[in-house]
Amino acid sequence: MATTRDQLIEKTCELLEMQGYHATGLNQIIKESETPKGSLYYHFPGGKEELAIEAVSYVGRIVLNRITENLAEIDDPAEAIKMFIRNIAVNVERSGYRAGGPITTIALETASGSDSLRETCHRIYSEWQTAFAEKLSDHPRAESIATLIIASIEGGVILCRTSRSRTPLERVADEVAALIAG
Repeated sequence: MATTRDQLIEKTCELLEMQGYHATGLNQIIKESETPKGSLYYHFPGGKEELAIEAVSYVGRIVLNRITENLAEIDDPAEAIKMFIRNIAVNVERSGYRAGGPITTIALETASGSDSLRETCHRIYSEWQTAFAEKLSDHPRAESIATLIIASIEGGVILCRTSRSRTPLERVADEVAALIAG
């Protein structure tokens, strides 16, 4: 059973991804997580920003684990990365085009207003890039391609959500695989 702290973090993750940082209020988090108001300030005395940092870090770890586990399932880096991106496309579609970019919204909204959230998003993106670069360790341009992969996934998710189609991410998957394969 999830602790009160976990409930607050998980609900915050969901709300931040769906509606962004500025549109997510503490009262909504408390109500939807079904937790007492005092619990929020007990666990997160720094308020909304501290809770958002914890939520973003939490989802960042989940995604990093998915990247690592999924890439380990297929030996060929091009095929592994292609399948990982195609799985994201399917998940974005399954969510009704509401999910798929758990860090994107926060990064865009807070990069110029909160150094703490910006640094947290930067750290998460760097960890994800490192995971892809490690899979591409035999490729001479592993670091650059890893950056391109993250940028392409994030942009592809936005295109999927706005077009209500998984085609943009499927194209990203195919093009990234072709680039890696050379």
